[in-house]
Amino acid sequence: MEFQKTRTLSVFNPNGGPKKVVCTYWLAGRCKRNPCRFLHCEQSKLAQSKLPQPRKSPPKKMTWKNPEPYTHKTHTRDHEETVASSTAGYNGSQAQPKRVSTEVRTEPEKCSALISQPQQCKHWITGNCARGDNCKYVHGWFSGSGFTMLGKLEGHTKGITGISLPSGSDKMYSCSKDSSIRAWDCHTGKCTVFPSTNAEIGCLVAEGPWLLVGMKNAVMARNIQNEAEFCVDGPAGLVCSLVTDDVDKLFAGTEDGSILVWKWHPETTSIPEPVAIMKDHVGAVCSLAVGAGDRLYSASKDCTIKIWDRKTLQCLHTLCGHTRDVMSLLCWGPYLLSGSLDNSIKVWALTEQGTLEVVYERNENSGIIAMRGVKDGEDKPILLCSCEDNTVRLYDLPSFTERGRIFSRGKIGAIEIGIGGLFFTGDANGEICIWKLLGNASS
Repeated sequence: MEFQKTRTLSVFNPNGGPKKVVCTYWLAGRCKRNPCRFLHCEQSKLAQSKLPQPRKSPPKKMTWKNPEPYTHKTHTRDHEETVASSTAGYNGSQAQPKRVSTEVRTEPEKCSALISQPQQCKHWITGNCARGDNCKYVHGWFSGSGFTMLGKLEGHTKGITGISLPSGSDKMYSCSKDSSIRAWDCHTGKCTVFPSTNAEIGCLVAEGPWLLVGMKNAVMARNIQNEAEFCVDGPAGLVCSLVTDDVDKLFAGTEDGSILVWKWHPETTSIPEPVAIMKDHVGAVCSLAVGAGDRLYSASKDCTIKIWDRKTLQCLHTLCGHTRDVMSLLCWGPYLLSGSLDNSIKVWALTEQGTLEVVYERNENSGIIAMRGVKDGEDKPILLCSCEDNTVRLYDLPSFTERGRIFSRGKIGAIEIGIGGLFFTGDANGEICIWKLLGNASS
């Protein structure tokens, strides 16, 4: 007697009868029986859909570790030289981060967290919210505790691109896309407008008594103590970022991806001497950070971070972890923090091979624009992080526990740290807000 050969895939009969097998002739497309005593696709698929689904694995736990050897390699250039990690903390602090364990959220938990995050009432901003105290959104310019708003400075007509407080000065300086530079008296709030530059201003930083202004095709500087001034030409396009090292160099990142280098030190009054042009980025250089071990870090709109030797001015490594513009860099202890428009903050640490690897990543629901660090009254570090959703988040480090949130009418592109727990924010509408951490905070 011949038996029909069948596949041994058994399924549940949706009608509650005995188990059956799938018709091998149907699988081959040659079954001519109707009805057939073996299962065809419709019954098979229906039955399989009722099978118990595999259980999801429990949430993993990750630890933000202190620097130690890692096996994963980052994208690097062909250099064998070891990269030293940055040991400069917030304003030179050598404090080491504590070992912290944090649970990775599952997708439902993540969505729930996003919904529960504080949001400002848009109707309250215009004075038209009819719900009053029953409104589920925040009626105010900030939420959280441990800090407060002291006031607002109005005068600029376009977005703020830089805020600085030169040492030894009783004034706070700001620059804007309206091509103006303003000096604000820290005691009275009165404003003095510098002579118009008639040029676009990309950034403003203070180095000692010097106020450095990144402009279109030039860098301008003014000493607020002896009123010495200089202006150096050479950059091709807008200067987006400026930084000096602790030796004798001034670096300027431009919108064409170049980094210009001059020999100069804040303690001198001489005009900077051109040294080199470092060309490796293919997008605007949005942020520069000086690290220990003669290292310079640059972040660009080409989605990369590059590590340079400040002595040889050679590019040593390229970090390729972000998928959109990298807008801000911050050195904290042995770590490098990077913020990007891809909605992520990445924490990088040194590997045994001399490269940097991501050891922690925080994903936001909005792109990252700027980051600065400050310490509270208990000497605990706080990360100030501005996002594209018109907010600034205050995070305790290294846990990334949210301490509070600042709201604004426009994107906040400039954050600056003052003394005594003061910090300043400037938004896309030209408004500057003054904030203070409660307690004896330190910068």
